[in-house]
Amino acid sequence: MRDAGIIKSEYYPFEKDGNLAELIGVVLGDGHIARFLRCDCLRITANGDNVGFVRRYSRLVRTIFGKEPAVAKVRASKAVTITLYEKQISSRLGIPHGSRHNINYVVPRWISLDRNHVLRFLRGLYEAEGSYNVHAPTYTHKFQFSNANESLLNAVFELVKTLGFHPHLSYRQVQVSRKDEVQMLKNLLEFRRY
Repeated sequence: MRDAGIIKSEYYPFEKDGNLAELIGVVLGDGHIARFLRCDCLRITANGDNVGFVRRYSRLVRTIFGKEPAVAKVRASKAVTITLYEKQISSRLGIPHGSRHNINYVVPRWISLDRNHVLRFLRGLYEAEGSYNVHAPTYTHKFQFSNANESLLNAVFELVKTLGFHPHLSYRQVQVSRKDEVQMLKNLLEFRRY
């Protein structure tokens, strides 16, 4: 199988581009990397009602890894998982195995130094953990990113600031509230546009 090229014998680093930046973002938000004896397992869990999300990120996984992920509905829930098994997923994505609740995550320089990569990284994070709300009676607009990891919240806060916005950082969320900035950031990130 290795000689035929069906099973990889070498696992090269991924190309550092916008696709990889976005995948890293979505994995940090809705993903999990498990370690097994012979390989890693990447699993992204999504709301099954959000068909665009499932299509986009299963296609992105296929593009980056060069093989088809398994997409399956979770029994007795609306969840859908996008799953792929391969060696060295964690080390090549730069995301540790297991829970990331307490890790000190530092955005890779190749992402933070390129505006397009920043936008794609943020898109992945916001697609996974973001929300857009408009309350017409009070004329309130909110674009929020919520997460329990403090270092990730700080990273999102700083990256949104570098894009020229005025976010507010509070317990477990980064929020943009100025109406014009909410629309501008939402459009820049192409949030929920599949």
